[in-house]
Amino acid sequence: MHNHPSGDPTPSRADIQMTKTIVDVAAPLGIAVHDHIIVGRHGNVSFKGLKLI
Repeated sequence: MHNHPSGDPTPSRADIQMTKTIVDVAAPLGIAVHDHIIVGRHGNVSFKGLKLI
C-alpha cells in the first residue's frame, strides 16, 4: 500500500513494474502478494481489482 500525494490513485508504469518485481521475487520464497493498494485524495485503486495481480 502507498499513497499518491497528487490525489490521483491511478497506477503509474513504475507502480506496475515495481509490483510485478515484488510478486516475482516473493513467489519463490513462498510469499504471496494478495494486493497492492494506492490511496489518493480522490479515492483508491486495487491492483487485484484492476487484474494487475
